[in-house]
Amino acid sequence: MKKTLSAVLVVIVVLLGYFVIVYLNRYSFEKGDISSVQIIPIESEIYSNNEINSAINVILEYFEENFNGCLLMKIGYIGDEKNSDYINWAKRNNKTDVIVLVSKFKVDSHGGDGSLNPNSEYDEWKWILARNKDEEWKHVDHGYT
Repeated sequence: MKKTLSAVLVVIVVLLGYFVIVYLNRYSFEKGDISSVQIIPIESEIYSNNEINSAINVILEYFEENFNGCLLMKIGYIGDEKNSDYINWAKRNNKTDVIVLVSKFKVDSHGGDGSLNPNSEYDEWKWILARNKDEEWKHVDHGYT
């Protein structure tokens, strides 16, 4: 009887452990998906393609690490004309330059990290980055700004 009870307890503990690992992997450690993102090319008189791509790479890394359960579909530079509307973000962050990217992404059925609407798409989502000349871009804000 004791051997049967011990065996049942071992099976229960193993199954609980398995479900905890599956749960943690699914909901806590899933990264944002950037594997099929489309980068929208836009010409700029302010920034070179390398500067724009550098900013995009900062956001790709940020998205992957912080937008669990989300799929980034498109990202690109907002364009020189609209970008100038955000120059105050550079000043707020004691920087000289600002670049704004715009994206589209999908959210899974769990709402990503819980702060987004489940089973939804976010379009025209903005990413604001700032820097001083010849420095790396720094992500300073995002959302519908």
